[in-house]
Amino acid sequence: MMTESEFNQLVDDRLLAIEEALDEAETDIDYENSGGVLTVTCENGQKVIFTRQAPVRQLWIAVPFGGFHFDYDAEADGEWVCDADAKPLARFLAETFDQLAGESFDFS
Repeated sequence: MMTESEFNQLVDDRLLAIEEALDEAETDIDYENSGGVLTVTCENGQKVIFTRQAPVRQLWIAVPFGGFHFDYDAEADGEWVCDADAKPLARFLAETFDQLAGESFDFS
């Protein structure tokens, strides 16, 4: 099992990669990372909120259509996967931002 420090580093790395992908946005997408919570606001006001849940070693994402929990799967090429349907985080985010922001991003 990974330590809390390892978990926090994995989350920090993933959130930084998400921020870097969003920096390429053609639409007006703002984000703020404060206290370990990344809040992304799309041009139309829709929000995507990322929070780390260290006790359960999960990354939680809140969107207008629900809440989703992702586990780090070291055996799946180090990908975060949804605990409900095993959807990779990169695909979930691509679909989510396509829906909410009307723009495509590569989160891989």
